[in-house]
Amino acid sequence: MSPSKTRALIKRTLALALVAAALFSLAPARRALASSGDETEKRAEKVSSEIEEYMRRTGSGRVTVIVQLNGAPTTLLSTFLRRVGVRLKGQYAMLNSFAIEVPAASVDLLANFPEVRSVTRDREVAMTGHVTATTGADAVRTLPTGRGNSQMTVDGTGVGIAVLDSGIYAEHVTLKEGKGAARRVVALDFTGEGTTADLYGHGSHVAAAAAGSEKVKGADGFFGGVAPNATLVSLRVLDSRGQGRTSWVLAAINWLMSQGQRNKVRVVNMSLGAPAVDSYKTDPLCHAVRQLVDAGFVVVAAAGNDGKTSTEQYGADAKTYGLIHTPGNEPSVITVGAANTFGTDARNDDAVTTYSSRGPTRSFWTDDSGAKHYDNLLKPDLVAPGNKLVYAEALNNKLVTDNPWLHFETGETGAGAETHRMMYLSGTSVSAPLVSGAAALMLQVNPSLTPNLVKAILMYTAQPLSGFNMLEQGAGELNVEGAVRLARLVRNDMGSRKVGDSLLNGAAPAAQSTLGGFTFPWARGFTAHHGFVTGEALFSMYQGVYARGLLLGDAVAEADGSQALDRSLMSGGVVLCDSVPVGDGGPWGDGPVFLPSGHLLGDGMMLSDGHLLSDGIVLSDGHLLGDGHLLGDSTVASQSAMVQGDPGAPAK
Repeated sequence: MSPSKTRALIKRTLALALVAAALFSLAPARRALASSGDETEKRAEKVSSEIEEYMRRTGSGRVTVIVQLNGAPTTLLSTFLRRVGVRLKGQYAMLNSFAIEVPAASVDLLANFPEVRSVTRDREVAMTGHVTATTGADAVRTLPTGRGNSQMTVDGTGVGIAVLDSGIYAEHVTLKEGKGAARRVVALDFTGEGTTADLYGHGSHVAAAAAGSEKVKGADGFFGGVAPNATLVSLRVLDSRGQGRTSWVLAAINWLMSQGQRNKVRVVNMSLGAPAVDSYKTDPLCHAVRQLVDAGFVVVAAAGNDGKTSTEQYGADAKTYGLIHTPGNEPSVITVGAANTFGTDARNDDAVTTYSSRGPTRSFWTDDSGAKHYDNLLKPDLVAPGNKLVYAEALNNKLVTDNPWLHFETGETGAGAETHRMMYLSGTSVSAPLVSGAAALMLQVNPSLTPNLVKAILMYTAQPLSGFNMLEQGAGELNVEGAVRLARLVRNDMGSRKVGDSLLNGAAPAAQSTLGGFTFPWARGFTAHHGFVTGEALFSMYQGVYARGLLLGDAVAEADGSQALDRSLMSGGVVLCDSVPVGDGGPWGDGPVFLPSGHLLGDGMMLSDGHLLSDGIVLSDGHLLGDGHLLGDSTVASQSAMVQGDPGAPAK
């Protein structure tokens, strides 16, 4: 039966069952008894633990729930709905789900039906912000600990995020802890200006996206960061104009190597960049970042905002490839592009922004004959919301002073209102900290994760966006819910694991997530230099590339323009997809080919500057931009994208 016919059948069956249930309310059924540990476990997987907590707290005998189905409802389910006395609240046939009010005693029995995939409380949505809802951070704020009925709050507690940027406005209310003390435990200046204040305004916004608490509310909810209780370390490497030098960044990285672990830093956010001219094999910034990763730090970098450019040869707003910035061209870091959510929590309308820098990386080395050999790495690694995000506004900062329309009016007045101010920004520089926050949550629930495991999990659980190729979106869009859920299952004895050993504590989870009422499959793989590896064994078995000191790209051996999996590092059950595909809304693997891998392999000469792809041109950072200063997002064009953004509703 076709999907459309199946949906039509579900819609008709639900309508008949729920209308009948509303008309023929009978006595509630007895509470289902678990006959075995297996039934109890299955029930726990399908019923949100929040329902029981809600019932205990309110003492109510009825609860409104969202029921999601994995197939057409059976006659038994229809009969059950008639018996228990439900009240129809809404039906969403295209999503295979419906909302009903049911007696609390009927929830267990409802969950036992095989066609019922999950039962969750119809939560209030006014108390959460758009970004934390659409990324899935809200979906994993509380998780069971496995000890009785106790739960843990998943908010980044105990994990430090170092923000290499223009400083942090420590007095902003969203950047303080619950009791009012600053969460910025360290603030250092590497610019020579003699201040740790955020005079430019970029760093405070970035820090709040990663770790801002929900203390400022707009019309649509609170403006919270992904990891609102993570510790912040501010390393100021951009000056009052948003500019910096490579040497300043290197000084900050040097400090992290010696002092970062003492300050509980596990994640480093670098929402900055310079033109990627030198190959990552020789670039000093890439070398320094690699040392951070090898030392156990997760490093997240912005891809850049040069996805379109105006040139005399190719015309206005030409779609461009090859403008990934450094250190985003370094294979060990997590390089993040920008997605546009159009202001909706549902992810079925999300897209890659026009300005987000696309791969492949065009940094190069030159041989003795003068020939350039390009890296051509598949980048970015994933994308995250980055269009018109609303987060902390530093006091009297240059960005808002020069662009007053960036200020977001919250209605706060009176004494202390300056510490509640919020502002808009767009660009990959505000996408990156969302991924940094996600990494902090993953490390909170499983501190044993290596940087490579964090990166692999983020890509494996990402949502491939339909209609965009892998050079635009990497593995897909950030999925915090899936990443935290999978990270929590990974064993904590990585040091003793061998290739092919079991990786998870328990069975692998269903490789899909539901956010904003939209269910989507995971990417189910990760990029490896010039190819994409996939297979269920990636997270049922330990892979050698998850260890420190290696790259995920080491999974693939390359020689003479060809590539193959390195079986000394990869188990059976892993497959190499040796092309650049276009997303079709499903897991990566069978989508149409955008670019054969041969254009990326070898010495890179096949993708020369000016090469026309099917929908754009390849440009080199070194040729287009020149080198020199580091900026908040690298170039004048990036500043424009950061200020203006793409059309679409604000991501409040």
